[in-house]
Amino acid sequence: MKLRILIVLLLLSNVAAYAAKPKHKYIRIETTLGACIIQLYNETPEHSKNFLKLTKDGFYNGTLFHRVINNFMIQGGDPDSRKAEKGKLLGEGDVGYTICPEFNDRLFHKKGVLAAARDDNPEKASSGCQFYIVQGKIFSDEQLDALESKRLKHKIPAWQREIYKTIGGTPHLDRNYTVYGEVVQGMEMVDKIAVEAIDGNNRPLADIKMTVTILKRRAAKKLEKQLKIH
Repeated sequence: MKLRILIVLLLLSNVAAYAAKPKHKYIRIETTLGACIIQLYNETPEHSKNFLKLTKDGFYNGTLFHRVINNFMIQGGDPDSRKAEKGKLLGEGDVGYTICPEFNDRLFHKKGVLAAARDDNPEKASSGCQFYIVQGKIFSDEQLDALESKRLKHKIPAWQREIYKTIGGTPHLDRNYTVYGEVVQGMEMVDKIAVEAIDGNNRPLADIKMTVTILKRRAAKKLEKQLKIH
């Protein structure tokens, strides 16, 4: 009888511990222009796991946001950007592997999402390390109609249209690049970086270095409570 009670108590303890876990993993990107917190999606396990591993290893620390286009996106994660000379063309650095795409029609290029950069490979496999955060712009129905007829191979769902018309984003990237997270706090950092002065290769004239860390469990739970993430 006592053994049975002990087993029940252990099971209840494990359930309580599991229930206390955050719903998602979060990473913090800090720069001289501010910081943001990004929620990694559970629906894209391979991309999220890879980003967490690189972050844990300190891979991104000291790398630059090396490609910045206002009203479009900011890109980083090139290992060659560490200590790169001023004006050097960046964007070719990588880790020697790619990640199979994890496309999901519910995860699209609204403002603030984290997505994987890639080259023009036919499989649309993602870079093992380079990423971008969408700044984007707001679209009208007429502009979205034009995109559908001239550039896209699909119709944009009505609910996504509303987001592109109100929050903004980059709809022409949908179904081409894997989206695997989103900024949940500190979008101001992205907007500040996006308007930095750049050279002819879209590299900021002033280096924007990043430090990337994983949000600890207690901080993640506090964030989810604050933002009412269920």
